[in-house]
Amino acid sequence: MILKFLEDKNFEETAHTLERESGLFFNLEYFEELALNGEWNEAEKYMSGFTKIEDNKFSTKIYFEMRKQKYLETLDKREHDKAVEILSNDLKVFARYNSELYKEMALLITVDDFRKHASLTKYGDTRSARASIFREIKKGIEANPVFQGKLRVPAVDARVGQWSLQMSNLQI
Repeated sequence: MILKFLEDKNFEETAHTLERESGLFFNLEYFEELALNGEWNEAEKYMSGFTKIEDNKFSTKIYFEMRKQKYLETLDKREHDKAVEILSNDLKVFARYNSELYKEMALLITVDDFRKHASLTKYGDTRSARASIFREIKKGIEANPVFQGKLRVPAVDARVGQWSLQMSNLQI
């Protein structure tokens, strides 16, 4: 009921904060918007209300894909200092899962165009890459047991609605 009220009153940011802090409802549409707009820090912040990197293999892959995309977009903009920062701060945690992949990602800093790397030849433009990576992340979210029962707005118990109605009719 609170989420519905916040949406009706256009308190979108407050609604998303409540979703994240309560962990009761993962708003996939909102998350998709963040991903397609390349707002990777916000997307990760939202995700953190529901799962952590180490929770399970699905969560690990979701975080990896978000951070990898953020890294590739930074490389694409030729912001090498920022890319090094992302590699060191955001992606290093994944080296323990696959050190060879981490080394390959580190080497991307040294090339003029990362799209020439064998695994990234189909990367395309940023917009299509975001859409593609979102589809992968969405599959991970739907398969992740952490999100079971959280992809739909929680049903309101009819008795709670009746109680609210009765309280609003009270005369003081």
